[in-house]
Amino acid sequence: MNLTQAIQVMLPPFALCVLLVGMLSYLGIHVIKREIIFVDLALAQIAALGALIGFLLGIALHTQASYWFSMALTAIAAAVFTLTRTRETRVPQEAVIGLVYAIAAAAAIILIDKAPHGAQHIKDLLTGSILWVQWTTVGLVAAVYAAVGLFHLLFCRQFLLISEDADSARAQGLNVRLWDFLFYLSFGFVITVSVGSAGVLLVFVFLVAPAVMAVLVTDRLPAQILFGWIVGVVVTVAGLTVSLLADLSSGPLVIAAYAVALIVVSAIVHVIRARDRARALKRTLAVAAAFAACFALLVLIGRAVGARSSGHAHGHDHHQVDLAAAPDRRGETEGDHDRAPHPIPPGDQGQSNFTAQFDAERDPSIRADIVCDVLRADPEIGAALALRYLASDPPLFFAQTIVDELDAILPQPSGLDVEQPFTAPVNQQAAQRVRAEFNLR
Repeated sequence: MNLTQAIQVMLPPFALCVLLVGMLSYLGIHVIKREIIFVDLALAQIAALGALIGFLLGIALHTQASYWFSMALTAIAAAVFTLTRTRETRVPQEAVIGLVYAIAAAAAIILIDKAPHGAQHIKDLLTGSILWVQWTTVGLVAAVYAAVGLFHLLFCRQFLLISEDADSARAQGLNVRLWDFLFYLSFGFVITVSVGSAGVLLVFVFLVAPAVMAVLVTDRLPAQILFGWIVGVVVTVAGLTVSLLADLSSGPLVIAAYAVALIVVSAIVHVIRARDRARALKRTLAVAAAFAACFALLVLIGRAVGARSSGHAHGHDHHQVDLAAAPDRRGETEGDHDRAPHPIPPGDQGQSNFTAQFDAERDPSIRADIVCDVLRADPEIGAALALRYLASDPPLFFAQTIVDELDAILPQPSGLDVEQPFTAPVNQQAAQRVRAEFNLR
């Protein structure tokens, strides 16, 4: 992937990260003031559960119908959280929030068994696929965030008052329960449109990590919002860049980047606010060195134990593998061992092999490479895979790559428009022409 292609791939997730960090870091400050840290996880899991239920009922993921289905469940959860916040209670609200999260997660696990590729759906719900987000999703998120942001701007005094001091809000005549419900409901809208791209875990980190760092640094709300936004964008973009360059999962890597940022910011604030900064710096460095040494020691022990276990396993199984499982290498030269296997010829066996490779891969970039290779090797099988790939709503860049490759082997351009959904009439007609050209069913 050259620099231009990398920029094209990175621009949509970068724009989405700016939106996510800006809105979620602001809401995170409210969450910290209310001391309901895990409400985001609960609402995110409820939204994911709603999308999953809709999927099992035939509603495609990431569609407007799916979002509204998720929002309906999120609104119910918002009502539950509103009713469980009372002046005097023996059960903390955080306990109710934790139970809601656990119940929603358990329900999702039960239902996911009924969905095709259930394990992949669980991974997508948890970590999302922010690196492959499209501009249509960015536009949807921007529209929802703009509406929620305007709503909070108009009623910022009420929301801040009930978050900081609910008793004072009641004394001033505010209906705390009503404003609580409006807060959770608007929060639910934000979470619902965020989970589909960023995943449950990453949305939680976006909400809490920038807010925690901002609260550590300053007590002024405008400065907290600005600091959380700037630091969040920098950390997120750094994580996404490393993810793209190293070909690693984007969500978990961004979370790891936030972990590093939290440690660094906490250490800097501790040193700056200490009475004896030199002594505090020495202690901080000593603690960091101790943790690094412990981690290194664990890695060394793990490698030693793993090597010993592996050696025992090879010692017991060596003869059996050589006699029963090793392929017959007679007649091969040394250079033959390093050759790539010959491609399976076209036909039923080749189609099964190509389809299995395509289905086993989740990365849209690698799937696009597979489709392009198959189109060159066997246009008929490749055309079928190309239509399947385009129907999965891949990132715009990869979809255009497939269409260009498909048009190159057709007598005339297919007419597929990647700017429109695959279900659009123009694309359905173009797909029908492709099927007719290759006699596909």
